[in-house]
Amino acid sequence: MDVAKAFDDEAPSGQELTAYDRMHIKLYMRLLDATADGADWREIVTILFGIDPTQEPDRARAVHDSHLARARWLAESGYRDLLSQRLN
Repeated sequence: MDVAKAFDDEAPSGQELTAYDRMHIKLYMRLLDATADGADWREIVTILFGIDPTQEPDRARAVHDSHLARARWLAESGYRDLLSQRLN
């Protein structure tokens, strides 16, 4: 089982790239890939976060949805902050 490095139950939600985001970029990309491939959210949360959705359904769904929303933000606009920091 490939569990992400320590993760929060709720991903950041602000409009600035955070240290948490930088630490979890690989997780975000894997989450986006799995979603694009049509994987079920329960399978995703089991593999990427190590949470059993049958044991903790509310937590599993909240973790998945929060991190997917953040991954989408990063892919749509947050990457600009990452690029500008690398150029400086």
